[in-house]
Amino acid sequence: MEKKLLFVFNPKSGKGLIKSKLLDIINIFVRHGYVVTVHPTQYAQDAYHVVKRTAATTDLIVCSGGDGTLAEVVTGIMESKVQVPMGYIPSGSTNDFASSLSIPKNMEKAALEIMEGKLYGCDIGRFNGSTFVYIAAFGLFTDVSYQTDQALKNVLGHMAYILEGVKRIFDIKSYHLKIEANGVKKEGNYIFGMVTNSRSVGGFKNLTGKNVEMDDGLFEVTLIREPKNPLELNEIMGALLTAVDDTDLIDSFKSDCVVIESQEPIPWTLDGEFGGDHSEICIENKKRALHILLDPEKHKDMPLDVPEKTE
Repeated sequence: MEKKLLFVFNPKSGKGLIKSKLLDIINIFVRHGYVVTVHPTQYAQDAYHVVKRTAATTDLIVCSGGDGTLAEVVTGIMESKVQVPMGYIPSGSTNDFASSLSIPKNMEKAALEIMEGKLYGCDIGRFNGSTFVYIAAFGLFTDVSYQTDQALKNVLGHMAYILEGVKRIFDIKSYHLKIEANGVKKEGNYIFGMVTNSRSVGGFKNLTGKNVEMDDGLFEVTLIREPKNPLELNEIMGALLTAVDDTDLIDSFKSDCVVIESQEPIPWTLDGEFGGDHSEICIENKKRALHILLDPEKHKDMPLDVPEKTE
């Protein structure tokens, strides 16, 4: 019986590099016995709709693009209620998720690793009922990704995010929050928070802490309290850059569920895209819910006990 593969890609992502690699990638898929359907995305949420519509009749879904394309594909799979395996070929400006899973930047190599890979179960998140892949965040700089122009991202890459973020440094807003996780309650004024399943955020390693496991059913939670003066701000930055938790201004812990209440609606970002304004948030970890093909030599510590496809 023939194997069906849906290849969804964003033709504008990462300077449009995939356009010169497309035939080589498809050839790799065909050589490994797949009948390939190719779908270049046409508009926002296009990847989500095509994946949700076709998941039940597809043996493997591969996507290529940045975090936004990846999030649409994963959401489409989750909402289809069919756990079809997937592969990821990164082509965006930062690609934190790919970096966390040691997926190569070379597109042909990434495609080959999918074809020769093993299935692994990777955690994903639910945010008030919506799916996200690896990060939900609010506060300082979190709108940089979705407010940075795509053309600027293509020309300047990672530097575009930094330039956009620098403009916000003197306009820090704080939010009064009540937080509950692991039976522990916290309260205070916070300028930034992120709930992550990633070893990299914004291209920076260790911001989410050390000993991050992608399949342990736990998020890494980082909440930054409002600094009262430039010295405290400097203390926060130093702790983040060195990944040394030696300040009371940062609350960091692991949890499978985080509940947050705020006195006013807060704009959130999910995987770099705008996730809406919310005053009550429940973030849940869905342990090993995403079945993804990866190089087994790089992931000997992750389990292989996931089925290839379930309905």
